[in-house]
Amino acid sequence: MKDIQNQRDYRNIPIDKVGIKNLRYPITVLDRKNGFQHTVASINMYVDLPHKYKGTHMSRFVEILHILQPEVSFKRLAEVLEEMKKHLNAESAHIEVTFPYFIDKAAPESGARGLMDYTCRIIGFSDPEGRLDLVSEVIVPISSVCPCSKEISSEGAHNQRGEVRLQTRFRKFIWMEDMIELVEEHASCDVFSVLKRADEKYVTEKAFSNPKFVEDIVRDISKRLKEDKNITWFSVSAENFESIHNHSAYASITDS
Repeated sequence: MKDIQNQRDYRNIPIDKVGIKNLRYPITVLDRKNGFQHTVASINMYVDLPHKYKGTHMSRFVEILHILQPEVSFKRLAEVLEEMKKHLNAESAHIEVTFPYFIDKAAPESGARGLMDYTCRIIGFSDPEGRLDLVSEVIVPISSVCPCSKEISSEGAHNQRGEVRLQTRFRKFIWMEDMIELVEEHASCDVFSVLKRADEKYVTEKAFSNPKFVEDIVRDISKRLKEDKNITWFSVSAENFESIHNHSAYASITDS
């Protein structure tokens, strides 16, 4: 049958990224406590397209994904990127795997357990020389208390839930749990799925005694990351979904 995608294109314009987005796919990821965890990912896969080709072969992206089974790891992603370049006649390849990751977390006073879900993402890129770039990302819900509100108010202070996004490059493998815990340690307080009354008292008082602006959060996390010799690059941002404003507060730092 005629291969339309491989026909000559005469506009002489290369394409940076062409491929598929938002493919839902079952995966298995490494779990620090249990070894492995099953989840469902949303996957984006792209390659470059030389100017001479009319299109790429979209079905091949899905076929290549079977190489991932049954585990998503940095080693497997490197293999997939090379297969993408090989089977799609491309010089560069890009993949993004986004998935919910669940951690069994105990409430601070009662010990009541519940599953907390965190959005995690692995981004991989292979350039024309075969150099590999891998970035790990976690999105962590947090709570914060406003230092200014606490300082000027005779009673209480406004507080809100927020979200921290942390991306890292590293020399040696780092657990998603380690990245999540690092973020939670630098919030006013972390977030739980199950809280009894004693726990609610604890997290309220802990946050109130540890007020932080978004600026404080990204600076504190950045300081820790700069001290870690395993981290070669990072980008961290904090967004507070303000309780007394109709907008969010935001701060970010990217390692130079």
